[in-house]
Amino acid sequence: MIYKKRSINLFSFDVMKLIKYPFWFFYRIWFYSLIAIVIILLFPLLLISILKEKWYPFFFKLARFWAKIILIGMGFRYKINQIQALKKNKSYMFIANHTSMTDIMLMLVCIKHNPFVFVGKKELSKIPLFGFFYKRTCILVDRSSAESRKRVFKLAQQRLNSGLSICIFPEGGVPNDLNLILDTFKDGAFSLAINHQIPIVPLSFLDNKQRFPFSFFSGSPGRMRATIHNLITTKGMDLKQKKALNTTSRNVILSALKQNN
Repeated sequence: MIYKKRSINLFSFDVMKLIKYPFWFFYRIWFYSLIAIVIILLFPLLLISILKEKWYPFFFKLARFWAKIILIGMGFRYKINQIQALKKNKSYMFIANHTSMTDIMLMLVCIKHNPFVFVGKKELSKIPLFGFFYKRTCILVDRSSAESRKRVFKLAQQRLNSGLSICIFPEGGVPNDLNLILDTFKDGAFSLAINHQIPIVPLSFLDNKQRFPFSFFSGSPGRMRATIHNLITTKGMDLKQKKALNTTSRNVILSALKQNN
């Protein structure tokens, strides 16, 4: 009887795999196809919006529309919990945990009235179509190059001086350990925030790892929750306090992730 029961369970498991793997394959293909389709449809407007740096807020609105279409088209029901209101057209440093390509889309959807520029890895610029606009609107960093990191600070300062905000995923990439809730944070975002005396805005993405992780054969439609936490001020701080600011900001995000783990 025990042997027979195990055989049935194994059979059920094999059937589930036969169903899930084709679904995951086409689900991933649909994701990349959807990204390309929306970019192609918006291409003329997107191209115009990047011709001048002062037109970036228009590009940001288009990017938010693109992000909404992607999330809805993937079957994600996003819900945003904003604890503290942000002032329109004020510069902030937005940070969040990073576990999925959909983090980019959800961040764009979360922030309505404060156009920001992503600081991200240069490898994404190689993605067809997406990479064309990515490398012309974002600040690219080669984390293996000290010269590249210095350039990031210079470009970020220029954007902040023009009234924009900055978004950085301070883990510096997606953790290799899938069981890790939140990796350690790099100091770059906090140094920039202190230098420019702008508030940190931590965001927790609670479901992105489950909904659409980087592993190809995984993911599913469903809820996608984000929490925009209280601001963390940098007023009066100096760079000696960046480690403490780093720890405080990380603990805010980590606490929310643990509560929903």
